[in-house]
Amino acid sequence: MKWTAATVSAAAALCLADSTTSAFSPRAFASKSASTFVSNNNVMSTFAVEHKPSTTLRAAPTGLQMSLTVGIVGATGAVGKEIRQCLEKRNFPVSTLRIFGSERSAGKVIPTESYGDITAELFSVEAAKECDVVFLAVSGDFSKEHARAISDGDDGVVCIDNSSAFRYEKGVPLVVPEINGQETKKSKLIANPNCTTAIGLMAIWPLHKLFNLKKILMSTYQAASGAGQPGMDELTEGTKALLEGEEVKNDIFAYPLPFNVIPQIDKFQDNLYTKEEMKVTWETRKICDLADDFPISCTAVRIPTIRAHSESIVVETEKPVDLEVARKALAEAPGVRLVDNPEKLEYPMPTTATGSYDVEVGRVRKNLVFGDNGLEFFVCGDQLLRGAALNAVLVAEEMVNNGSLKAKAAA
Repeated sequence: MKWTAATVSAAAALCLADSTTSAFSPRAFASKSASTFVSNNNVMSTFAVEHKPSTTLRAAPTGLQMSLTVGIVGATGAVGKEIRQCLEKRNFPVSTLRIFGSERSAGKVIPTESYGDITAELFSVEAAKECDVVFLAVSGDFSKEHARAISDGDDGVVCIDNSSAFRYEKGVPLVVPEINGQETKKSKLIANPNCTTAIGLMAIWPLHKLFNLKKILMSTYQAASGAGQPGMDELTEGTKALLEGEEVKNDIFAYPLPFNVIPQIDKFQDNLYTKEEMKVTWETRKICDLADDFPISCTAVRIPTIRAHSESIVVETEKPVDLEVARKALAEAPGVRLVDNPEKLEYPMPTTATGSYDVEVGRVRKNLVFGDNGLEFFVCGDQLLRGAALNAVLVAEEMVNNGSLKAKAAA
């Protein structure tokens, strides 16, 4: 096949039937001030992806004798946009949706499928506290400055933060509802996990309950969208430039990403792991209530795909592994879709995981190193959904179900 500019543009357009997420990229967005209102997805994507709801997740709360005033801060960014869509698709009990933004965003009219046209309001803590629950889809600096002011005090409201600001703070629950949803009863401020961690744990947790894990080894293959819309743009524009024999620029990633893989996401730490890799270790221990020295190792790699992260995971177990029991547990786990039929070449891929509420798991097999006490598998998940927006909405649903999120009049 001859690669031309038209071919590349067509392929890029096909791949870009997605929106974006955010994560730290080594060379971008490092100098945002704490007082600056910054969406943690940088800009709103001009591409939409159809949501593929799960058949395994618990149904959204219905028939409630309440409806909630819901606020989204950063709703014009990609994660904020996906939060709104998840609220709509999950039929979350919203009476009023309020969208908060910066001075630049305030006054813009945002059309919604379920709630009509909504005019974005200028953010203030006082306005946010008029809601019953507030989703923060903004930078860590913004969250550090405002999240506690929204959630603290007798008049504080539930605040679900998508940034990394509070993930490791004692007393702030870090929640994947299917694993530790009961933690939401302990605080009005809830932290949403890193996308890589949340995706991997959907497969790891049911196996841990069965076989008691001893070690976790993970390699991740993370899409350009992890660096937001600018990362996606840099990949597609760079691919076109490369194939046309032009200079490939890299302002977002450490090196040009087209036809390349970059074994660095986030800054290197003193132990020579990157912060992205250590997030998997720290967050897995906290969410799964594991010991502080539970052995987890991760290598995180940026790859030239658009959306949905992939992970190769190896676990050592205390109990011998029964493959059929493991497959059955994965097939029945909420939020997981088992895609594991080698004869038909069926396995998880970013193209099939994109837009899906379920995390795909496949290539399930005994690990040759650990033998009967080892398991190896491959995972793909949409980092905008399970890795961000969907998980946040499921947290809110968990809080409705356990009584820790109520309408003010009913509180």
